[in-house]
Amino acid sequence: MVHNVIDGRRLSAVDGRTSELVDPATGAVIGSAPLSGSSDVDDAVRAAARAFESWRATTPGGRQSALLGLASAVEDHAQRLAEVECAETGKPREVVLDEEIPACADALRFFAGAARTLEGRAAGEFLAGHTSVVRREPLGVCAQITPWNYPLMMAVWKIAPAVAAGNTTVLKPADTTPSSTALLAELANEHLPAGVINVVCGDRDTGRALVAHPVPALVALTGSTRAGEQVAAGAGLKRTHLELGGNAPVLVFEDTEVRHAAEQIVAAAFYNAGQDCTAASRVLAHERVHEELVTELTKIAARQRTGPLNSRAQLDRVCALVARVDATATVHCGGHRLGERGFFYAPTVISGLDQDAEIVREEVFAPVITVQSFGTEQRALAMANGVPQGLAASVWTRDHARAMRVSAELDFGCVWINAHGALTPEMPHGGFKSSGHGKDLSVYGLEDYTRVKHVMSKL
Repeated sequence: MVHNVIDGRRLSAVDGRTSELVDPATGAVIGSAPLSGSSDVDDAVRAAARAFESWRATTPGGRQSALLGLASAVEDHAQRLAEVECAETGKPREVVLDEEIPACADALRFFAGAARTLEGRAAGEFLAGHTSVVRREPLGVCAQITPWNYPLMMAVWKIAPAVAAGNTTVLKPADTTPSSTALLAELANEHLPAGVINVVCGDRDTGRALVAHPVPALVALTGSTRAGEQVAAGAGLKRTHLELGGNAPVLVFEDTEVRHAAEQIVAAAFYNAGQDCTAASRVLAHERVHEELVTELTKIAARQRTGPLNSRAQLDRVCALVARVDATATVHCGGHRLGERGFFYAPTVISGLDQDAEIVREEVFAPVITVQSFGTEQRALAMANGVPQGLAASVWTRDHARAMRVSAELDFGCVWINAHGALTPEMPHGGFKSSGHGKDLSVYGLEDYTRVKHVMSKL
């Protein structure tokens, strides 16, 4: 059984309630987790508030040492972290071990170093007879909510900058995938003071109680646009940091080497069974290469084997979304559930869709690629930008001037050129429009967990 981690202790919910954990590859129940209520949330927030009084005074070097220790612990316990992560997500073990856990350790080490970079601007006499300085301070207790597609990685992305800046945290993982986050918090107890990192497991009601609690100074969420709207409504005057849904356009121009682009697009679209906010799921192809690209995407997609979707509810949603596609569209491969055991969906390629099609405007979050045709650069931009989301996009062309021109016009927080999905801790990740605001990763992400204070002294 998974436990909450509050003030350095492994705890069940105060009222003893639990929820079942299900293996998405089989549909079988594999464990349980606390279904935390408002009293559990209050205990965690109060523990974080107590810890903040001393943690805020820890030097940047001290915070760096603690995060470096946690990074090493993540590597030392990689096998156990992968075991619990894979059990609840259905991910291939080698992918978690070879790609995701090293990325988590790398992000922790980046923020460990970044902890020592924060500074105010130069002091000066901007008013006669007075000297001004700018202080950059931690916010306090940070309430954080993470999704089910990358449970461990998203917990690291949330915890690392908050703690590096001198804050303490209370994090609620997704109700279907809490185990790796709880284990991360247990490992953190060996390197950080009790109460600096707290984890409360539970459902949407648990999340609402955390968002509404009066103590946290900031609420950070990675999740759907709908969840972001609910958090924004419930947070009141708290600061919010929202990394919400994607729906990434992939603009393929006529001078692109089609086969190579198709291979890269399928890899970026179907990674983690397409359950990625930056998935290359919405392909816009120039009319000269549209037919060839559809053919190549279909051949490559038909050979893919992807993992399961997160839950029965997610599988049912995707099945219904594809079933509602207009009859004039063509499903070139997939378009159906795979088997009766677990929550698998066949890799799918669909063309012939209008811009206002539901499956074009909605984030699918599954191994599904839609392909639309455009004739001009202006039309490609209008189609790419003509959705509510604004997280990520990519441009595929050999024309450097076009790549620069188009990337400047795309209304998305991250734009790749002749690539898709590459991330590094040094660079910010976050979107525009209904994809939210605030940045994960990078020094920009660290600054989001600070406040700026002006101190003026009369000479």
